[in-house]
Amino acid sequence: MLDKLDQFFSSTGFAGLYWGNLVMLIVAGILIYLAIRKKYEPLLLIPIGFGVLLSNLPGTGLSENGGLLYYIGQGVHLAIFPPLIFLGIGAMTDFSPLIANPKTFLMGAGAQLGIFCALFMALAWGFPMNEAGSIGIIGGADGPTAIYTTIMLVPEKPEFVGIIAIAAYSYMALVPIIQPPIMRALTTKRERVIEMEDLRDVSRLELILFPIIVTVLVILLLPQVVPLIGMLMFGNILRECGVTERLSNTAANELINIVTIFLALVVGSEMAAERVLIPDTLKILFLGFLSFCFGTAGGVLVGKLLCWLTKGKVNPLIGAAGVSAVPMSARVVQVEGQKANHQNFLLMHAMGPNVAGVVGSAIVAGLLLAFLK
Repeated sequence: MLDKLDQFFSSTGFAGLYWGNLVMLIVAGILIYLAIRKKYEPLLLIPIGFGVLLSNLPGTGLSENGGLLYYIGQGVHLAIFPPLIFLGIGAMTDFSPLIANPKTFLMGAGAQLGIFCALFMALAWGFPMNEAGSIGIIGGADGPTAIYTTIMLVPEKPEFVGIIAIAAYSYMALVPIIQPPIMRALTTKRERVIEMEDLRDVSRLELILFPIIVTVLVILLLPQVVPLIGMLMFGNILRECGVTERLSNTAANELINIVTIFLALVVGSEMAAERVLIPDTLKILFLGFLSFCFGTAGGVLVGKLLCWLTKGKVNPLIGAAGVSAVPMSARVVQVEGQKANHQNFLLMHAMGPNVAGVVGSAIVAGLLLAFLK
């Protein structure tokens, strides 16, 4: 009888549990808690957290060859899901704030500073060049771009995808905590109270031409980034052309929701304890945090420069939205602006650098792929 009980216990997941699994189960619980209780990116953190949960319960075999998540995961590892996410983002994105105020593109560019800072810090810390590039891209605060870049640069380490994605999405979710202190530290009260003029109306022709022109120019310069920019701008022209409403709605709703579920679940399932609880992972998370902070600072500093050049017509707070955490960082700018001046309405102005950050992070990813791949 005891032999039978011992045999039964050996066949359960309890027999395979070790301290690392328990740590990662706590991490899964924290991610799910933040999503539900704090409402930090719940559409991402809940499936990621549940994926972490599933991958750290011994004996499931879901992520192994032949398991359910193994087959779904091919959409990630073959770099299919990130461009499809960009298709949906394009269908949801209104580029009119950027078109109406093109100089905000400079803030989106300035916010990419964090990528290069983290890249050089990772090199100094001993990471190989390709891995350093993947770590740096966390600063773009763009999950699909981070995943795509990592798949292309470090294909031999599938666990790297999960670590980079967790860092990128976690810091995106923590935008309301990370960004405000940096924004306040780099701006004066006089700058934060600046009220900006209403944006001009953007014509339908401009909205249609914008995705076409950006696609042509960016892809001619950086063909490596065609899956991201191509899908982003394709989704946007579906939105703006006015004759493909059904396709636009599908891309912006059903398609992006389905792909997000699969991508986030697979990303979480890559976070098995034996892959994650190693010193390099902690280094990556730390460098990713610094990358995000430097990216926020870069956008704000460019905002301060534009404020000076325009003699006080640009509120530098909107530069913090240059990271591509859409629309979370733009909302944070609105909140900080209102704290300084109750008559301040910066949300639409902040959306300019915010969507510029989406394009900017994809362009930087193309540069990394062009030079490192």
